[in-house]
Amino acid sequence: MTNTMPWAEVIGRAWEVLTRRIDNFLFGCALALVGVGMVTLFSAADQSIARVTSQLLSFGFALVLMWVVANVPPMTLARVALPLYIVAVALLIGVALFGVVVNGSRRWLNLGIVRIQPSELMKIALPLMLAWYFQKFEGRIRWPDFAIAAVLIVVPVYLVKRQPDLGTALLIAASGFYVLFLAGLSWKVIVGLLMSAAVAAPFLFSHLHGYQRDRVLSFIDPSRDPLGAGYHSTQASIAIGSGGVIGKGWLNGTQTHLDFLPERHTDFIFAVFGEEFGLIGNGILLLLYILLIGRAMVITANASTLFARLLAGTVTLMFFTYVFVNMGMVSGLLPVVGVPLPLVSYGGTAMVSLFIGLGILMSVQAHRKLVNT
Repeated sequence: MTNTMPWAEVIGRAWEVLTRRIDNFLFGCALALVGVGMVTLFSAADQSIARVTSQLLSFGFALVLMWVVANVPPMTLARVALPLYIVAVALLIGVALFGVVVNGSRRWLNLGIVRIQPSELMKIALPLMLAWYFQKFEGRIRWPDFAIAAVLIVVPVYLVKRQPDLGTALLIAASGFYVLFLAGLSWKVIVGLLMSAAVAAPFLFSHLHGYQRDRVLSFIDPSRDPLGAGYHSTQASIAIGSGGVIGKGWLNGTQTHLDFLPERHTDFIFAVFGEEFGLIGNGILLLLYILLIGRAMVITANASTLFARLLAGTVTLMFFTYVFVNMGMVSGLLPVVGVPLPLVSYGGTAMVSLFIGLGILMSVQAHRKLVNT
């Protein structure tokens, strides 16, 4: 008589294998945010099942990649940093030469079976590359190392900026700067860079594209062009304000369903959520982000190596930057830039890159004891 393992035990062991590297708290916060995103997307996309299904497929693929990355030790991630950075730069060059033009911007690369946005890959590749580079010089990092790191940052930032995609270029630059900061960049240098940027601002402003200058001027004076450059932020502010305390209810947002609110399923989905779920809903959404970022900070603090600490810290700060910039942009506190709301806005490439970031955090958390021993 053969012994057969009970199905319950088989399922239990399979579940243990699937979840052993998964940080339950971090994953729970992420799932809650994705759930909010799906509900809001259904309303923002005029109850389009096709768009929600597309986002669900991206979510499923992102989950697989998150699990794979979470099960890869940080030092293994370090070994792929240089090849991944080179591939990401090559893809950005490919975009410049052969990219698909959408709405006047050349940001996408058609690979035949799929269309990708390489700038999203660079948001992961650059921090990996810089963390790997500084790990090599742990304990003896000098200013020439920061200079070389700056060059590694400037190359992809320039390639993305000329697409043009200033918002993503600034986010990539921010991810690189966070690694420099966490690696010990002097405060004197940081203050000097900020002062230099302030002095150079008029010169840099003159080199922006026309629509980018209009966005900055409309941020300073929203009434300057309410039907043009200031239209997005004006309508978003109206949507959020009209939601009041409890909101108008799911699928009942007038700014959304009367087509006043532009880009409502991507960059301005927070305005849709604010109109339909009000101040209370916004507070719950903000709490979910605080819990996710707070858990990521704990993981960073417990990291066992310089590489893991730099990488986890940068991923954490990038999540914060995404949330801060998007909510600030939609609320009229910051100029309009193309930054999605993490795990909520529609977009497959962004969803995948964000879940890879979560996988990196889980890898750092799961392998910290293994490194110590």
